[in-house]
Amino acid sequence: MFAQSKSSNDRWTKITILILALLAALLFPHLSWAQKKKKADADPNSKLPKRVNFDISKIVWPNPPAIARIKFVEQFTGEKIDWNAIATKGSTKPKQGWMDRLAGTKPVEEQNITVPFQLIRTYGVGFDSKGNVYAADQGAGAIFIFNPETKAVEMIRNAHEAHFGLIVGLAIDDNDRIFVSDDKLHHVAVINAKHQQESSFGAEVLVRPGGLAIDTSNRFLYVVDTGNDVVDVFDADSFKLLRKIGTPSQKHMATEPGLFSLPTNVAVDRDGNVYVTDTLNNRVEIFDADGTFISTFGKSGDGPGYFARPKGIAIDADGHIWVVDAMQQRVQVFNNEGRLLIYFGELGGYPGQFQDPYDIAIDIKSNRVITSEQYQGRVQMFRYVTDAEADQLKKEREATQGKTSPAATETAKSVPAKDAVAAPPVAVPPK
Repeated sequence: MFAQSKSSNDRWTKITILILALLAALLFPHLSWAQKKKKADADPNSKLPKRVNFDISKIVWPNPPAIARIKFVEQFTGEKIDWNAIATKGSTKPKQGWMDRLAGTKPVEEQNITVPFQLIRTYGVGFDSKGNVYAADQGAGAIFIFNPETKAVEMIRNAHEAHFGLIVGLAIDDNDRIFVSDDKLHHVAVINAKHQQESSFGAEVLVRPGGLAIDTSNRFLYVVDTGNDVVDVFDADSFKLLRKIGTPSQKHMATEPGLFSLPTNVAVDRDGNVYVTDTLNNRVEIFDADGTFISTFGKSGDGPGYFARPKGIAIDADGHIWVVDAMQQRVQVFNNEGRLLIYFGELGGYPGQFQDPYDIAIDIKSNRVITSEQYQGRVQMFRYVTDAEADQLKKEREATQGKTSPAATETAKSVPAKDAVAAPPVAVPPK
């Protein structure tokens, strides 16, 4: 009887101690964490986010010792954030009482901490005549403008400089006029070089406008109408509808060459040829400047050279076709016959990786390439090494091949100088 009573008392004593310990941790957390807090306060960098350092000059494709043809340059995420100011302001906030902590109430100073505007869900991208980078961000409802040299950031904001619903595609002409497609308002907004909206057009014909491209020579503005399975061709100055490429349909069932099923993006080369990503059919279709079908390439698949939701498309200075694949998280580069030359990218948030990429644009003057991502809020910039530059690098390497290892010399000889971006062996879909 005595033993049983003593065991019961010990058990209740342990339960009481445990309850008191939990209450003490809840009501007075500063006592149990005092030592850690003191150490953290002594280190001013403890409140800053952890950073991972990269030597970005080493991020190239293909890997050495092959001649690099694509180089990572930098990335843009929004307005500059002063992490030190945020950390300092956050460290001066008044102490909270236990009732505030229990209720999850934030101090007034913490509530007033503001973070500069950042990219959230980025779609269309482009360059102006000065080399500035433009990014249409649907999440922020604004167009971000990045200066790669000065690092300055400007914005064209909804309800301020322009009126946006759900912005998607973006294109800039040789006069720095900006054309922005709007999925919600079913039109294309026109913004002048001073970044003020001056007009809009297409609401009477567009269902779900997407990607845009401008033929500056013929003065054509191509607007992909994803919802209507066509590409509408407008006069770039009068905004008059000239013709349609494809057959209008909202059933998204067409598979015949020259027709589309949920097309998303469009590009134009120097000869006026038009390239359209036929997304649901997992192919690229090519037309001449009159809208006559020329050819198509691409098949469904998850390997290099195949497509699984192609979206953004652009043409470089050598006529190579760059295609963003949203599902495979990569960019693939083809020659004008549809042969895969190189690919790069995988799922991830580091430089050269992608999370649901959408669009791509190439500045022919600087050979800079930019890509956008929908669910990371980021624009990445790369540098394309042209065929002529690669030829020169190859000649320089061959001139000094006696000073290089046999393996490096053999690799240099294997890099094609023309009509190709050096790439590892890949599986190419049959034509």
